[in-house]
Amino acid sequence: MPAPDNSGENPYARPKNPNARTKKCANAFWVTSPGQSELRQESLNVPAQDEVLIRTLYSGISRGTESLVFNGRVPESEFSRMRAPFQAGEFPGPVKYGYCSVGRVEEGPEALIDKTVFCLFPHQDHYVVPASAVLEVPSIVPAKRAVLAANMETAINGVWDAEPMLGERVCVLGAGVVGLLVAYLCARIPGVNVHLIDINPERRAVAERLGVTFCAPEQAPDNQDCVIHASGHSAGLRQALELVGGEGRIIEMSWFGEGDVSIPLGGAFHSQRLTLKASQVGQLPPKLRPRWDYQRRLQLALSLLADERLDVLISGESDFDQFPALAPRLFGRSSAELCHRLRYPV
Repeated sequence: MPAPDNSGENPYARPKNPNARTKKCANAFWVTSPGQSELRQESLNVPAQDEVLIRTLYSGISRGTESLVFNGRVPESEFSRMRAPFQAGEFPGPVKYGYCSVGRVEEGPEALIDKTVFCLFPHQDHYVVPASAVLEVPSIVPAKRAVLAANMETAINGVWDAEPMLGERVCVLGAGVVGLLVAYLCARIPGVNVHLIDINPERRAVAERLGVTFCAPEQAPDNQDCVIHASGHSAGLRQALELVGGEGRIIEMSWFGEGDVSIPLGGAFHSQRLTLKASQVGQLPPKLRPRWDYQRRLQLALSLLADERLDVLISGESDFDQFPALAPRLFGRSSAELCHRLRYPV
């Protein structure tokens, strides 16, 4: 048995950060119950040597997933799989949820001090995380635009799963942020003919700004090699089955939460030997796993945000302290928001 330590130091304590100052308090957005939210104050630990204290500049609202969380529509079977990296609390609530945070390092390793970084952290004005959990935002990417990094990651994974090839005809159904980013990425592949389809005619201007051909559902071309579905509605998935050609593939990127989805598999699905494949950002495609990890994918996502045209995906901005009052509208079924950005006090 080791001799007792009479030095007064705890041998199991976290190593102290010599640059650390006093303990801070933070304000965080919590979903308290389905459809209800508030800002809560919490104390932060003084950062250890391998941690950073972040002052948030902006966070982005990933409306598709966060609306399911806000409205209490995460299925119990998915409680574990749908946890955000730094989530606090449990579904359906109270829960602190989110993953699009951009901030400035105030304390931590010298190499990171005053750097602008991205972190998969919920909506909160200050926070402490391991230094390994943040990535520096490239100097050519404005902090305001970097809130799109998590959505770009999802889009990258969707394109990897779809595997569009030179000369293919591809339709993307659903012009939310992820659908727009998927279409944007596919359109950059030489020879790929991309159509973005949505019921909202106002999405045409956004698509054209990104260099993507837009059309209404009734104008959508058929006999497609690949259809990527990201509308979040069963009607969109049904149309995906109608648009794809023989031996074609449908990539399902929507997450329906607790909703039931009815699709007609008794028609051409079997006779044309169609493939329906799920894409989910929580897993890398199997063939990439020997060489890629989540950090490398996130670095790629941040680098792809250098294009200033992507600013068109930010459809609104408000102060962080207004979030609880705005949340019912932002997460309502009638919301037409793309990415809503929250700005934090300087």
